[in-house]
Amino acid sequence: MADFPSKVTTETSAGGSQSQQPGGNSLRGVAANVTSKMDMSFIRSIPAILMMAEIFVGLLHWALIASTPYTAHPTYGWVMFVAVTLWILTTILFLIILFSVTRRLAFVPWLMTVMAYNGVATVLYVTAFLANAATVNHFYWPFYQHMGAAAFFGAVACVLYGASAFFSYLDWKGDGGNAATSTVPT
Repeated sequence: MADFPSKVTTETSAGGSQSQQPGGNSLRGVAANVTSKMDMSFIRSIPAILMMAEIFVGLLHWALIASTPYTAHPTYGWVMFVAVTLWILTTILFLIILFSVTRRLAFVPWLMTVMAYNGVATVLYVTAFLANAATVNHFYWPFYQHMGAAAFFGAVACVLYGASAFFSYLDWKGDGGNAATSTVPT
């Protein structure tokens, strides 16, 4: 019993103690807890900036198409499917990486998964952009301008996803994508 106090260590946290207090400080504790779990270094990285641009441009792309009578031409069903699906998936992937869920799901090969996602998204956006650009002339004023702008933003999204695929590939290769080389001690 004499050596018991030397083996015990205690730590206190300002965020945890504020969230347990009743009254106005509980929100401050929750906000501190949420921001401590966010990967702020990810926000300043090139892949995060590309993902935020993909989300913004993708939103513009599908909103421009949705503001027209796009159902009159069957091609735009595919364009809307690609634009909305990739916008939702990119937003979810961004939040997964931002809130460090990747650390909790370590069994998923995240570098390869993100690289494959960006590669597939690039190919899908190429097809959607080509379908959009090829059928712009089927619409009359004022929808012609919406579809032309949507084709432009589709091309921009395609380039953004291509850049993300390139940087994902560099991350994957730089991390030692080969399991045999990363497990051998040096």
